[in-house]
Amino acid sequence: MSECTHDCSTCSSNCKDRQPQSMIKRPGSLSKVKKVIAIVSGKGGVGKSFVTATLAAATAKKGLQTAVIDADITGPSIPKMFGITEKATGNEYGIVPARSKGGVEIVSANMFLENESQPVVWRGPVIAGMVTQFWTDVIWNEVDYMYVDMPPGTGDVPLTVFQSLPVDGIIIVTSPQELVSMIVSKAVNMARMMNIPVLGIVENMSYVECPTCKDKIYLYGKSDAEKTAQEFGLKLLAQLPIRPENAKLIDKGMVEDIDSSMVEDLFDVVFAAPTKKHIYEDGKE
Repeated sequence: MSECTHDCSTCSSNCKDRQPQSMIKRPGSLSKVKKVIAIVSGKGGVGKSFVTATLAAATAKKGLQTAVIDADITGPSIPKMFGITEKATGNEYGIVPARSKGGVEIVSANMFLENESQPVVWRGPVIAGMVTQFWTDVIWNEVDYMYVDMPPGTGDVPLTVFQSLPVDGIIIVTSPQELVSMIVSKAVNMARMMNIPVLGIVENMSYVECPTCKDKIYLYGKSDAEKTAQEFGLKLLAQLPIRPENAKLIDKGMVEDIDSSMVEDLFDVVFAAPTKKHIYEDGKE
């Protein structure tokens, strides 16, 4: 095929009929993952990792094989939430993920550092490459649901995950602040550009429960989450409260002991999300 001159008037090729080449990577030969759900946010500090870890722990409690890729390379927190301190191991077939008390398979950048407080000072392409390796080089064992804890924003890593991993859907995590609509719009628009289904929105830190009367106290004012979800034609999946006891459990590495009923409403969309037909980079499904 001759090189494109970008002069369509003299060209006989039907470019509009061509399909863009897939960049989705196949997992390792020993891996099997049925469904991949990414947890994203338009900004940091909204509790995305909390939602990821709690949802993964709750999924495992239902007897489903569950895994988490901690794709937030420069700010990994998933191992600490699950109380995992061991380093990554491997064999001639690939990297072996850590396994939590509840059976969740986990891989994170922290598992490759000598000291977990050591900063990851890498360029974007190196960080993105590591995330890809978490998918291709790790031996994932018959996983029913894999959750990908994404870094905030729409930079290199989210782009790499959407292009390289067979993501079946995303959940957007936000908080009750005035900029919520703009923040959600960035995540929604990126997902739609990449043809990734948006399963819905979770509002974290929505309210505090009065310990005596159980009334809901809206620290940031009455939530607009429902209105924001409707604006984008999405479902508001859950409004999660601020609970100091949950923070204490996470600090102790005991996220699996958190009451999983708080994310029960998410299962309907996660389990119902259809597994997309993905074309891998070799041109095959």
